[in-house]
Amino acid sequence: MYTITLNDGNKIPAVGFGVFTIPNDGPTYDAVLQALKAGYRHIDTAAAYFNESDVGKAVRDSGIPREEIFITSKLWLQDYGYEAAKKGLAASLEKLGMDYIDLYLLHQPYGDVAGAWKALEEAKEDGVLKSIGVSNMTPKIWKEFLPQASTIPAVNQVECNPFFQQKELKALLAEHDVKIEAYQPLGSGNAAMLSHPAVTKIAEKYGKNAGQIVLRFELQEGLIILPRSTNPERIAGNIDLFDFELTEEEMNAIRAMDTGKGKHDPEAPGIAEMLLANYKIHD
Repeated sequence: MYTITLNDGNKIPAVGFGVFTIPNDGPTYDAVLQALKAGYRHIDTAAAYFNESDVGKAVRDSGIPREEIFITSKLWLQDYGYEAAKKGLAASLEKLGMDYIDLYLLHQPYGDVAGAWKALEEAKEDGVLKSIGVSNMTPKIWKEFLPQASTIPAVNQVECNPFFQQKELKALLAEHDVKIEAYQPLGSGNAAMLSHPAVTKIAEKYGKNAGQIVLRFELQEGLIILPRSTNPERIAGNIDLFDFELTEEEMNAIRAMDTGKGKHDPEAPGIAEMLLANYKIHD
């Protein structure tokens, strides 16, 4: 598995398997086992995905040593603040059935971010978390957050794909060697993206499907990608990306697809209140 070295020296598999919206109590367990069988060694979950327990069970039942699998999870807004974050992390560890997590993120950039980040920094010092990072931080939010942090995040997990390439954010993060983790790397199966002539022409050349071309483009752009599927054929296909390489001309053709806009706006008014109201992970 191709890995990327983070700014803290830890290595992360560049292709991860995302489990957002896959139900717990069976479906996530089955999907993660299928992904591990296909060769994935990076699983991305979150407290607010409500499926950490299935991820942990699948890892234990896979027969693969724990240290060979990179696990990412995320702290939810309800558990922001210093003391609350320590309890939230403990809950994630318990649900996963693990004594450490490879990468733990602040899932959303609202509320007592500084207090929550301090708790993650301490957990990293204690070895409970190997790497720590953030998510959904725009350039504006990132600039406001950074002075509050003693530890530079290893990653910022954001929406990123050919239609929304996050060029400003990528340049800003590069100043501190912070990597972008791309969620929705296929635009949630965006038909316009996957049928774009720039993509289909390249797919035909290499004998690959459109999704594989998009994912290969993102890898060559230095992104950590988190494709998601419950279809065994697609799960396997989404990691079959290392037997071809796009030319600079082909890369430029896909770069030209950028619209500069995504589906999710972390700076939208009322977004924090909406998220808290709709995603309650505990009473």
